[in-house]
Amino acid sequence: MPLCATIDSSIFIVHGGLAAEDGVTLDDINKVYRFREPPESGLMSDLLWSDPQPAPGRQPSKRGVGLSFGPDVTARFLDLNKLKMVVRSHEVKEEGYSVEHDGKCVTVFSAPNYCDQMGNKGAFIRFCHGENEPVYTQFEAAPHPPIKPMAYARNMMGL
Repeated sequence: MPLCATIDSSIFIVHGGLAAEDGVTLDDINKVYRFREPPESGLMSDLLWSDPQPAPGRQPSKRGVGLSFGPDVTARFLDLNKLKMVVRSHEVKEEGYSVEHDGKCVTVFSAPNYCDQMGNKGAFIRFCHGENEPVYTQFEAAPHPPIKPMAYARNMMGL
């Protein structure tokens, strides 16, 4: 799978967030060797595990891997790469999505009631062709069927 993608050369899609230093281009990201286990630091790790923060600058992440990046970091990355928006996931959001950094960084989380205990909504974003304006759809978790956890896997254990 790719580390990131772009939509119409204007929207940057990534699992986690942005790099630990300024000046990273899409070309730099394309050069990352991704056919390996993610390292604990470096560009690949940053793209997978970093999170936005409201304060400017960068801070160590509370996760112990990746970093927290502010609205100024987002703006510089978008300006350098001639992009409009960062869309990421990687964090539960109560309403299924959260718009941050003056609308330039969006977190979308599509797993409602994460781990059957968070009570959050799920959401997804749709971008209409040629417009690149986000349309958000939220949804609730569906009830589970009355099957015990891992009951479906019993027959596969003998393989």
